[in-house]
Amino acid sequence: HIVITILVIICGVVFSISLTEWMFCLLCIGLVVGVEMINTAIENVVDLASPELHPLAGKAKDIAAGAVLIFAVISVIVGLLIFLPKGWHLIAP
Repeated sequence: HIVITILVIICGVVFSISLTEWMFCLLCIGLVVGVEMINTAIENVVDLASPELHPLAGKAKDIAAGAVLIFAVISVIVGLLIFLPKGWHLIAP
């Protein structure tokens, strides 16, 4: 996530994205990192509460990881909507 965050910030500066585009990028970055932290907390609590393998423990971990995946995919779509048109103008004037 850190590498992609740095790449988005660099691209934002290079392409001079608007204030609104910056807000969407920063919102997506914050949401993905925040949900990743919640996922880690859930996994740690599940491990503490159920050190042995249990189907419900695995299901809880999978659902939390799925939430991170959903936020990450939506963030990629937002990034594509912001950066593809700007990059497209560079290769196809």
